[in-house]
Amino acid sequence: MNIITIDGPSGSGKGTLATKLAQHYQFQLLDSGAIYRLLGLSLAEQGLLNTLNGNIAEAVHVATHLDIEFIPSNAGILTYLNGQDVSKQIRQEDVGQFASKVAAVAPLRDALLARQRQFATLQGLVADGRDMGTVVFPQAQAKIYLTASVTSRAERRYKQLQAMGVDAKLSAILINIEERDRRDMEREVAPLKPATDAIIIDSSHLSIDTVFNQMCAYIDTKLI
Repeated sequence: MNIITIDGPSGSGKGTLATKLAQHYQFQLLDSGAIYRLLGLSLAEQGLLNTLNGNIAEAVHVATHLDIEFIPSNAGILTYLNGQDVSKQIRQEDVGQFASKVAAVAPLRDALLARQRQFATLQGLVADGRDMGTVVFPQAQAKIYLTASVTSRAERRYKQLQAMGVDAKLSAILINIEERDRRDMEREVAPLKPATDAIIIDSSHLSIDTVFNQMCAYIDTKLI
Protein backbone atom coordinates (compact mmCIF):
# COMPACT_ATOMS: atom_id res chain seq x y z
CA MET A 1 0.00 0.00 0.00
CA ASN A 2 1.33 3.43 -0.96
CA ILE A 3 1.07 6.21 1.64
CA ILE A 4 2.19 9.80 1.08
CA THR A 5 2.41 12.05 4.13
CA ILE A 6 2.56 15.84 4.09
CA ASP A 7 3.33 17.47 7.42
CA GLY A 8 3.99 21.10 8.27
CA PRO A 9 2.68 24.21 10.00
CA SER A 10 -0.66 25.90 9.35
CA GLY A 11 -0.89 27.88 6.11
CA SER A 12 2.04 26.24 4.33
CA GLY A 13 -0.22 24.95 1.54
CA LYS A 14 -0.56 21.35 2.71
CA GLY A 15 -4.29 21.10 2.08
CA THR A 16 -4.22 22.40 -1.47
CA LEU A 17 -1.26 20.25 -2.42
CA ALA A 18 -2.58 17.14 -0.69
CA THR A 19 -5.80 17.48 -2.68
CA LYS A 20 -3.88 17.87 -5.96
CA LEU A 21 -1.71 14.85 -5.15
CA ALA A 22 -4.70 12.69 -4.23
CA GLN A 23 -6.35 13.57 -7.54
CA HIS A 24 -3.12 13.06 -9.49
CA TYR A 25 -2.39 9.62 -8.03
CA GLN A 26 -6.08 8.74 -7.53
CA PHE A 27 -5.51 8.04 -3.84
CA GLN A 28 -7.75 8.52 -0.83
CA LEU A 29 -7.28 11.78 1.08
CA LEU A 30 -7.00 12.34 4.82
CA ASP A 31 -7.15 15.88 6.19
CA SER A 32 -6.08 15.13 9.76
CA GLY A 33 -6.14 18.80 10.68
CA ALA A 34 -9.82 18.87 9.78
CA ILE A 35 -10.44 15.92 12.08
CA TYR A 36 -8.89 17.81 14.99
CA ARG A 37 -10.88 20.92 14.05
CA LEU A 38 -14.06 18.85 13.89
CA LEU A 39 -13.42 17.41 17.32
CA GLY A 40 -12.51 20.83 18.71
CA LEU A 41 -15.70 22.32 17.25
CA SER A 42 -17.84 19.48 18.59
CA LEU A 43 -16.32 19.76 22.07
CA ALA A 44 -16.76 23.54 22.08
CA GLU A 45 -20.40 23.23 21.07
CA GLN A 46 -20.97 20.76 23.89
CA GLY A 47 -19.21 22.96 26.46
CA LEU A 48 -16.39 20.48 27.02
CA LEU A 49 -13.41 22.23 25.43
CA ASN A 50 -12.51 24.46 28.39
CA THR A 51 -13.02 21.69 30.96
CA LEU A 52 -11.08 18.89 29.28
CA ASN A 53 -9.07 17.90 32.35
CA GLY A 54 -12.24 17.15 34.27
CA ASN A 55 -14.10 15.51 31.39
CA ILE A 56 -11.53 13.42 29.56
CA ALA A 57 -13.70 10.30 29.40
CA GLU A 58 -16.63 12.22 27.95
CA ALA A 59 -14.39 14.02 25.46
CA VAL A 60 -12.84 10.71 24.34
CA HIS A 61 -16.36 9.34 23.83
CA VAL A 62 -17.14 12.32 21.57
CA ALA A 63 -13.91 11.73 19.62
CA THR A 64 -14.68 8.05 19.15
CA HIS A 65 -18.18 8.68 17.80
CA LEU A 66 -17.60 11.64 15.49
CA ASP A 67 -19.61 11.31 12.28
CA ILE A 68 -17.14 12.66 9.67
CA GLU A 69 -17.21 12.66 5.89
CA PHE A 70 -14.82 14.24 3.35
CA ILE A 71 -16.20 14.83 -0.16
CA PRO A 72 -13.89 16.11 -2.95
CA SER A 73 -15.23 19.00 -5.04
CA ASN A 74 -13.96 21.57 -7.53
CA ALA A 75 -13.71 24.03 -4.63
CA GLY A 76 -11.65 21.63 -2.54
CA ILE A 77 -12.67 19.12 0.10
CA LEU A 78 -16.16 19.51 1.54
CA THR A 79 -16.21 18.51 5.20
CA TYR A 80 -19.31 17.18 6.93
CA LEU A 81 -19.91 16.74 10.67
CA ASN A 82 -23.03 14.81 11.64
CA GLY A 83 -24.35 15.31 8.13
CA GLN A 84 -23.87 19.09 8.10
CA ASP A 85 -21.46 20.95 5.82
CA VAL A 86 -19.02 22.72 8.15
CA SER A 87 -16.29 23.34 5.54
CA LYS A 88 -16.24 27.10 6.12
CA GLN A 89 -16.85 27.00 9.84
CA ILE A 90 -13.88 24.77 10.65
CA ARG A 91 -11.51 27.08 8.76
CA GLN A 92 -12.18 29.99 11.08
CA GLU A 93 -9.27 30.99 13.30
CA ASP A 94 -11.03 30.23 16.59
CA VAL A 95 -11.68 26.66 15.47
CA GLY A 96 -7.99 26.37 14.58
CA GLN A 97 -7.22 27.25 18.19
CA PHE A 98 -9.72 24.60 19.33
CA ALA A 99 -7.86 22.03 17.22
CA SER A 100 -4.50 22.94 18.72
CA LYS A 101 -5.90 22.51 22.25
CA VAL A 102 -7.29 19.09 21.33
CA ALA A 103 -3.98 18.03 19.77
CA ALA A 104 -2.13 18.72 23.04
CA VAL A 105 -4.24 16.15 24.98
CA ALA A 106 -2.79 12.65 24.71
CA PRO A 107 -6.02 10.65 25.31
CA LEU A 108 -7.80 12.60 22.57
CA ARG A 109 -4.92 12.05 20.14
CA ASP A 110 -5.05 8.35 20.96
CA ALA A 111 -8.80 8.29 20.32
CA LEU A 112 -8.34 9.86 16.89
CA LEU A 113 -5.28 7.81 15.92
CA ALA A 114 -7.15 4.65 14.95
CA ARG A 115 -9.74 6.71 13.06
CA GLN A 116 -7.01 8.29 10.96
CA ARG A 117 -5.35 4.97 10.19
CA GLN A 118 -8.65 3.63 8.87
CA PHE A 119 -8.29 6.01 5.92
CA ALA A 120 -5.41 3.91 4.56
CA THR A 121 -6.75 1.65 1.78
CA LEU A 122 -5.29 -0.49 -1.00
CA GLN A 123 -6.04 2.39 -3.35
CA GLY A 124 -3.39 4.47 -1.60
CA LEU A 125 -3.52 7.49 0.68
CA VAL A 126 -2.35 11.09 0.85
CA ALA A 127 -2.33 12.14 4.52
CA ASP A 128 -2.10 15.83 5.40
CA GLY A 129 -1.31 16.90 8.95
CA ARG A 130 1.35 17.57 11.56
CA ASP A 131 2.45 14.11 12.68
CA MET A 132 1.45 11.94 9.72
CA GLY A 133 5.00 10.86 8.89
CA THR A 134 6.30 10.75 12.47
CA VAL A 135 3.44 9.08 14.37
CA VAL A 136 0.35 8.07 12.36
CA PHE A 137 2.02 6.55 9.28
CA PRO A 138 5.72 6.06 10.08
CA GLN A 139 5.78 3.32 7.43
CA ALA A 140 4.80 5.76 4.64
CA GLN A 141 6.80 5.41 1.43
CA ALA A 142 6.96 9.16 0.71
CA LYS A 143 7.21 11.75 3.48
CA ILE A 144 7.13 15.51 2.86
CA TYR A 145 7.53 18.37 5.34
CA LEU A 146 6.11 21.54 3.83
CA THR A 147 6.94 24.84 5.51
CA ALA A 148 6.86 28.60 4.79
CA SER A 149 7.55 31.86 6.59
CA VAL A 150 5.04 33.05 9.17
CA THR A 151 4.30 36.18 7.14
CA SER A 152 3.56 34.32 3.92
CA ARG A 153 1.38 31.81 5.75
CA ALA A 154 -0.64 34.54 7.44
CA GLU A 155 -1.20 36.29 4.11
CA ARG A 156 -2.33 33.05 2.48
CA ARG A 157 -4.78 32.28 5.27
CA TYR A 158 -6.15 35.83 5.11
CA LYS A 159 -6.79 35.52 1.37
CA GLN A 160 -8.29 32.06 1.82
CA LEU A 161 -10.75 33.30 4.43
CA GLN A 162 -11.64 36.34 2.32
CA ALA A 163 -12.40 34.07 -0.63
CA MET A 164 -14.66 32.00 1.61
CA GLY A 165 -16.51 35.11 2.75
CA VAL A 166 -15.15 34.84 6.30
CA ASP A 167 -14.37 38.14 8.06
CA ALA A 168 -10.78 38.14 9.36
CA LYS A 169 -7.93 40.50 10.29
CA LEU A 170 -4.41 39.85 9.01
CA SER A 171 -2.80 40.99 12.28
CA ALA A 172 -4.94 38.59 14.31
CA ILE A 173 -4.18 35.73 11.93
CA LEU A 174 -0.44 36.40 12.24
CA ILE A 175 -0.60 36.30 16.04
CA ASN A 176 -2.71 33.14 16.02
CA ILE A 177 -0.32 31.35 13.66
CA GLU A 178 2.70 32.29 15.78
CA GLU A 179 0.96 31.05 18.94
CA ARG A 180 -0.17 27.87 17.25
CA ASP A 181 3.32 27.17 15.86
CA ARG A 182 4.81 27.53 19.32
CA ARG A 183 2.18 25.30 20.92
CA ASP A 184 2.42 22.63 18.19
CA MET A 185 6.23 22.55 18.23
CA GLU A 186 6.65 22.59 22.01
CA ARG A 187 3.94 20.12 23.04
CA GLU A 188 5.14 16.93 24.69
CA VAL A 189 2.82 14.68 22.67
CA ALA A 190 3.77 14.27 18.98
CA PRO A 191 5.32 17.73 18.46
CA LEU A 192 5.37 19.23 14.97
CA LYS A 193 8.68 18.33 13.32
CA PRO A 194 9.94 16.73 10.11
CA ALA A 195 10.29 12.96 10.03
CA THR A 196 13.94 11.97 9.86
CA ASP A 197 13.39 10.52 6.38
CA ALA A 198 11.21 13.35 5.03
CA ILE A 199 12.06 15.77 2.24
CA ILE A 200 11.71 19.41 3.38
CA ILE A 201 10.21 22.00 1.01
CA ASP A 202 9.94 25.73 1.79
CA SER A 203 7.01 27.15 -0.18
CA SER A 204 7.41 30.79 0.92
CA HIS A 205 8.33 32.07 -2.53
CA LEU A 206 7.15 29.20 -4.72
CA SER A 207 3.93 28.78 -6.68
CA ILE A 208 1.59 25.88 -5.99
CA ASP A 209 2.47 24.35 -9.37
CA THR A 210 6.20 24.56 -8.68
CA VAL A 211 5.85 22.86 -5.31
CA PHE A 212 3.49 20.26 -6.80
CA ASN A 213 6.02 19.37 -9.48
CA GLN A 214 8.79 19.07 -6.90
CA MET A 215 6.62 16.77 -4.81
CA CYS A 216 5.68 14.55 -7.75
CA ALA A 217 9.31 14.21 -8.81
CA TYR A 218 10.17 13.01 -5.31
CA ILE A 219 7.09 10.81 -4.82
CA ASP A 220 7.57 9.02 -8.14
CA THR A 221 10.90 7.70 -6.86
CA LYS A 222 9.28 6.33 -3.70
CA LEU A 223 6.06 4.62 -4.76
CA ILE A 224 6.04 0.83 -4.87
